[in-house]
Amino acid sequence: MSNAGRAAIVTGAARGIGAAVARRLADDGFAVAVLDLDEASCEPIVEQIAAAGGRAMAGAVDVSDEDSVATAVEQVAERIGAPVVLVNNAGITRDNLLFKMSTADWDAVMGVHLRGSFLMSRATQQFMTQAGWGRIVNLSSTSALGNRGQANYAAAKAGLQGFTKTLAIELGKFGVTVNAIAPGFIETDMTRATAERIGIAFEDMLRMAAAEIPVARVGQPEDIAAAVSFFCREDAGFVSGQVLYVAGGPKA
Repeated sequence: MSNAGRAAIVTGAARGIGAAVARRLADDGFAVAVLDLDEASCEPIVEQIAAAGGRAMAGAVDVSDEDSVATAVEQVAERIGAPVVLVNNAGITRDNLLFKMSTADWDAVMGVHLRGSFLMSRATQQFMTQAGWGRIVNLSSTSALGNRGQANYAAAKAGLQGFTKTLAIELGKFGVTVNAIAPGFIETDMTRATAERIGIAFEDMLRMAAAEIPVARVGQPEDIAAAVSFFCREDAGFVSGQVLYVAGGPKA
């Protein structure tokens, strides 16, 4: 079945994984809302999609703010149609060891990852249930299994897995599937920032990471986009409540 006439929202889509997902969904025939904190930063992705023959819009949203989410979703529905696909990709890191971690850094990470996914899912589910068809994909992480210096991030990403499974139970009877993707090491601005924070050359980090991955390379944003594309397919309707680790091997 063609995706023509179906609209998708991707949060945190100005760069990295979100941008790759937005481009892939546009290639799959969805009209895509490219959302991030700053609308202007989304315009290059929209232009790329348009140049490839797709349809997209740029928009601003603070996923942790209820009013901002409501406004953004309303604008998407008005401009490109009722959103029946949601990819909760927006994320931040505020890494530190537990005894150094501030309450503000804990709350900020929880606000974007967990509160943000909740607010975006709640705001869009009405369009999906009314249509009798929908796809929600949440971005978790291999850090959900534990990662030194990421108590906040790991807890949020683990929380998203429980959130995913619960929504799958609640929304399944309405034709809505809900799944999560847990990326391993992906080459993005976020992992580059991590290298800078710990004082290691990014190229050295990439080599060390690749040496530990069975497929002998680090992941690219397009690897995650391919997994999102699968979950959003028409014939993936019997796959729900799953967490797919996209990490280049069986170990996170």
